[in-house]
Amino acid sequence: MRLVFAGTPAAAVPTLRTLALSHEIVAVVTRPDAPLGRKRVLTPSAVAQAAAEMGLPIIKAARLDDDATGRISALRPELGVIVAYGGLVREPLLSTPTHGWINLHFSLLPQWRGAAPLQRALIAGDAEVGVSVFQLVAALDAGDVFAARTVPLPSDANADSALDVLAHDGADLTAEVVAGIADGTATALPQEGEVTVAPKLTLDDGQLDWTLPVDEIYARFRGVTPEPGAHTTVGDLRVKILGASPADGVDVSEAGALAPGVIAATKHSLLIGTATTPLEVTRVQPAGKGAMNATDWWRGFRSDDTLRAGA
Repeated sequence: MRLVFAGTPAAAVPTLRTLALSHEIVAVVTRPDAPLGRKRVLTPSAVAQAAAEMGLPIIKAARLDDDATGRISALRPELGVIVAYGGLVREPLLSTPTHGWINLHFSLLPQWRGAAPLQRALIAGDAEVGVSVFQLVAALDAGDVFAARTVPLPSDANADSALDVLAHDGADLTAEVVAGIADGTATALPQEGEVTVAPKLTLDDGQLDWTLPVDEIYARFRGVTPEPGAHTTVGDLRVKILGASPADGVDVSEAGALAPGVIAATKHSLLIGTATTPLEVTRVQPAGKGAMNATDWWRGFRSDDTLRAGA
């Protein structure tokens, strides 16, 4: 088939590469170069870099306006495929390809419609996560679903590592759907079940609440890592938590019973009390400093033994 592909981050690259093996990619639409790093160097998106490497035509567009629509329409695509492009597809572009557009979404629809589906699923502690391929319509993530797949994850997967797993499973699923559309065997069914929404994460979503059980805190840590990042405050200092896990198997006897937010260091671990058992913190980044071992930071920072996180 003649495909137009729209995507921006690294999570979209596996689908682009997989589809290019069997179909003609007439254009790759991606967001414009963005400033990255401390020096704010303009850098092409992961999809733009992959498309350039593959020798595919690239259209860089901040939004899919009349100009982008005209350029895509002139290519006479049979199907549009979108994976985390970062912008809306509206009419008349929505109807420009012969078979419209399909979207790979990182959730089991209708759960977690929106910008941050996998992150919200991890934060909620969902027992299952997965991917869905659906027909794009004007309403947010509401189109009929061609296929969905549950994807098993390691219990310690964060949003970054989990997205990598889902991106590769999703690429295979998308390729199956495109093949079905090409030979006329694909069917899509209306979404069924409870609708939940997944708005984009903000910095506030990374604030850890030590009055909650450790499982809920750890679920939030996984869902907001690496972005926007889990964090707490110690006194007036904001501290980003880069590595953490429930203190299973850690000898907490040295620290004694820890009230929510109370910080204690054992010989090898830094522990923070929760409503249940402590959270073991292994790596931190205090405001204005680089990443460091949590126990090393605590020994240099501590002014008394009763400092609390989040207070």
